[in-house]
Amino acid sequence: MDRAARLATGSVVVALAVLALKACAWWVTGSVALMADALESVVNVAAALAALLAVSFSAVPPDANHPYGHAKAEYFSAVLEGALIIVAALLILNEAWGAWFEPHTPEVPTLGLAISVVATLGNAGWAMVLRRHGRRLRSPALLADARHLMADVVTSIGVVVGVAAVALTGILWLDPLLAALTAVNILFSGWRLLRESVGGLMDEAVEPGLLVRIRALMSQEGEGALEMHDLRTRHAGRTTFVEFHLVVPGEMTVSVAHEICDRIEAALKAELGSAVITIHVEPEVKAKHQGVLVL
Repeated sequence: MDRAARLATGSVVVALAVLALKACAWWVTGSVALMADALESVVNVAAALAALLAVSFSAVPPDANHPYGHAKAEYFSAVLEGALIIVAALLILNEAWGAWFEPHTPEVPTLGLAISVVATLGNAGWAMVLRRHGRRLRSPALLADARHLMADVVTSIGVVVGVAAVALTGILWLDPLLAALTAVNILFSGWRLLRESVGGLMDEAVEPGLLVRIRALMSQEGEGALEMHDLRTRHAGRTTFVEFHLVVPGEMTVSVAHEICDRIEAALKAELGSAVITIHVEPEVKAKHQGVLVL
């Protein structure tokens, strides 16, 4: 089991523990807002299981039917997580709507809030672990899980403050109102996650900052060439794909042109980590006088 799979397994364990704590907080208090928080944790468990399956499948080496590997499986996990988040938000809105017309005072709020705070701290700590390692491993599934957990942390903090306000002020409609606001926040979180995941499935180019670094490395390591044009990039899970045309003097030997390609490829892989570089070498008559120029 590789590092990403171990982290995904840890996410399942943490999600189950947090769900148990938040369900306990809801059971103790009967608060609709804490119930909404617990429902989101049900989604966390399902999302963590999906991420574990996706990370494990994405690690399968390329085969005859999938010569580019299985890394895009992680995007499917992230899409599923986004959809589950939206479903959870709709369920919470339904419960908040009913509670708005029949509000009640949460019971034993101090104990319930203490349990919720413990669960929130656990979520926050694990989200930071996932975000740090997800960036290093370039794992869409782990990063999606981290973003979802951080959204859950923000939501939980709001719920704790709101339930405490209900207990202190006696304003019962604050509880369903806070549950509804929680659902809206979750909806936006789910939409952003879906948008980013679909972008990965649709082979969006790498982010602008990374593209600038790629172009700089190409120019820096392309000594002997004339230009590089028709640059195309995309992510597939933890792998970055880079394709471009390398224009060299017509009299340059294949061996020398190949050395330039090796130099550029080594620099890009050192920057990107897991990467597939495809370079098409062309003579100077094919120059377009655009793209990445080599001085």
